[in-house]
Amino acid sequence: MDPDTEVESIFLKEDEMDEEDEEKEKWKRPPSSYGSMKSESDDMEDNVEEKQEAADVVAKLPEPRAPTGTGIQIKDRSESPETLYTMTTQQTKPPGAVVIDTSSVDLEDFYEDEEDEEEDEYLITNSPEPPEPIEPDDPMPDENSQPGRLHPEQDLPHIFRNIQNTLSQLSWEEMLKFKSWFYQWEPDLKLNQMHDGDILDFVDRLLEVLGQDRALTHTITSLENINKKPEAEELSNKCKRALMRFRLQQALFRKHQVIREGVIQAGKQNFLDKVFVEPEISTSGCGGIYPTHDLRPPPSPVPVPSLDTFIGLNNLIRLKKDDGAPVRTVVTTGLPGIGMSVCVGKFCLDWAEQRANKDIQFVIKLSFRSLWVLRNKHLPPSQTMSIMEIIEYFHSDCKDVKPFLEEDECKFLIIMDSFDRYQSPLDWENASVINDNDTPAHPDVLVVNIIRGTVLRGARLWILGRRGAVSQIPSKFIDAVTEIQGFNDDMKESYLKNRWQSNTDLGAKILCHFKRLPTLVMAARHPFVCWMVATVFERCYRYRGYGKDPPRLTPFYVNILMVQMNRRLQFYYDKRENELKWSTDDKNLVVQLGRMALKMLEKDTSVFYEDDVREYGLTLNEVAVLCGMCTALPAPAADGRTVYSFIHFTFQEFMAALYVFTMFRTEEKNVLDSGILHMPKIFASKEQTKSIAGLIQCALVRTFNHPLGHFDMFLRFLCGLLSPDCHDNQLCGYLFRQNAPKVGGLDQAQRLLEQTIQKAPPERVDNLKECLREMTQSDE
Repeated sequence: MDPDTEVESIFLKEDEMDEEDEEKEKWKRPPSSYGSMKSESDDMEDNVEEKQEAADVVAKLPEPRAPTGTGIQIKDRSESPETLYTMTTQQTKPPGAVVIDTSSVDLEDFYEDEEDEEEDEYLITNSPEPPEPIEPDDPMPDENSQPGRLHPEQDLPHIFRNIQNTLSQLSWEEMLKFKSWFYQWEPDLKLNQMHDGDILDFVDRLLEVLGQDRALTHTITSLENINKKPEAEELSNKCKRALMRFRLQQALFRKHQVIREGVIQAGKQNFLDKVFVEPEISTSGCGGIYPTHDLRPPPSPVPVPSLDTFIGLNNLIRLKKDDGAPVRTVVTTGLPGIGMSVCVGKFCLDWAEQRANKDIQFVIKLSFRSLWVLRNKHLPPSQTMSIMEIIEYFHSDCKDVKPFLEEDECKFLIIMDSFDRYQSPLDWENASVINDNDTPAHPDVLVVNIIRGTVLRGARLWILGRRGAVSQIPSKFIDAVTEIQGFNDDMKESYLKNRWQSNTDLGAKILCHFKRLPTLVMAARHPFVCWMVATVFERCYRYRGYGKDPPRLTPFYVNILMVQMNRRLQFYYDKRENELKWSTDDKNLVVQLGRMALKMLEKDTSVFYEDDVREYGLTLNEVAVLCGMCTALPAPAADGRTVYSFIHFTFQEFMAALYVFTMFRTEEKNVLDSGILHMPKIFASKEQTKSIAGLIQCALVRTFNHPLGHFDMFLRFLCGLLSPDCHDNQLCGYLFRQNAPKVGGLDQAQRLLEQTIQKAPPERVDNLKECLREMTQSDE
């Protein structure tokens, strides 16, 4: 029998205390990070109670003799620095209590002498029951507060106790082999730390230095390497819930530790924790379109969420229903480029590193894009799969997670992002009902049943996608709808500062340069635009003398269009980086969207409907979901129709200008020439209206014939597109063919603008100067 399990408590008489103080001091266990942990097996608890009820015992400590069993001599442990784990030390020993070591093999010779009149005068603490673990990061006991409490089988005491009990079964020689294997794989442990102290001290150091996951997994591996597979399997079974969590944490950490933005450069990476700024997330769906404009209010009223509706990212799944019950299904939506995927990555990273939502035992990510690829490419049409088979397919380390997920008290989360990428229509009314996790079915049917709640019944469900896609989910299956609103002004500044922590001078220059363009500051409410600002300005500041003039606006909007169109090809049409060539259909999509934007501008409206989309030969799904330039609005029209708009009113103005310029360059058409415009004397004939100067003259006439702000920003974008940097360097190879001739006659258009500035009303002068700068300024 293990000597550490032979005696649980011994009571000493008070009148003998002074005589034996010196002798007992030799046998007192030094303070340990886990001095309060239980080291005996659970089947001794009944025996302990019987002995505690017995009469007092006079303990006479025997002379020390050579140990047996594991042969690990008890030594004074070196001082250990205080860590998260050492905060429970000595919590069960009141002041003045005597601590007697009970690890000697001679303790079986102890005998009971006489009864003690006073009870509980001394406390014997070889390994009493551990106190509740202290969690300094969780001051509030409420289970809905952050960061939450771990499940007992995933917490430190459970892992410590099982590692200790397993190692206690090893002989002296086996323990030496175990430590030798362990030392080879864990250089963080010093050699003297491996051999000093007893098993309690050794396990203590493992968990302090390596953490719970590495200590447990490497203990199991080392046991297998010394041919102790039964012990390794027993330890693995006892800590299976913790092992499952560790594996999911490691997978999520590897996937989301580094943020992948744009074209990945070899040797350069950004860590998500360093650059992430949490955007505003609202529980009131207002559509995400903010009514900000440099020159005018938007033509259609746009609601804005109030501050009291904002919620933290890690609290999304802690929302409550109206009756106070916790929500099951949370849907999060937002505009294209608002940062939904990055928010998912940050949520997963915080859980993996136990910064938040520790009470969630498992976080399993089932991306709709992965399900779509599985459905179309890796699963034959006639073959079906159960939901557990799908989970094991994507998470091969979770083959034994099913019993845990089916427990009534198991709290776990399923994250299903990118709902818009699952492009198959789902039959919410007629799909077969599946009531268990082992029934195989088609992926379409499984998706419906997951959202219904008949499959993975105990799961919390977090669905993310663009509004035009998630709006097809019946409201009866949704408990809460949230919307990512983007960055406020402080968040924009924080993000841009985070990008250049290693080069604060460059960061200060970029931030100052960025603020010189009010329209760009408004557009940067989208984290996607903020990232673009950081990337473009970082590259531009490599040029000598850059930053003297304010930045131009049009190149940024061209970049937004190109990135969104390329993402569309990658995300929805599985194109690779070297296949991002715009087909005739892709170009037609851009042109027809621009045509519709111009018509909306002429009607002085910022919204459109499904009938408008069909009028221009486009499909609603392509426009409202896939292209990334438009979105659905939550509030329906008075007649019940769904309302749509561009991602911002200035983007609508840009698309209208792009259409006018594209028609002029590719078909030599001036779509602004209505035939009744008054032509100035500089034009000898109507043919000259087909020149660049004629196109600008028509745009000027429209601008001056409407109130301030109606066509002014449209004119600025049109002049910006005339710059060779935009139409020749950026758009060639995409919207225009390679080696297409540059637009001529810019000198004449420049003189026209200069003459107009001299005669224009004062309120128009500033924008006309910006138009001239957009056309003529070179950023290199």
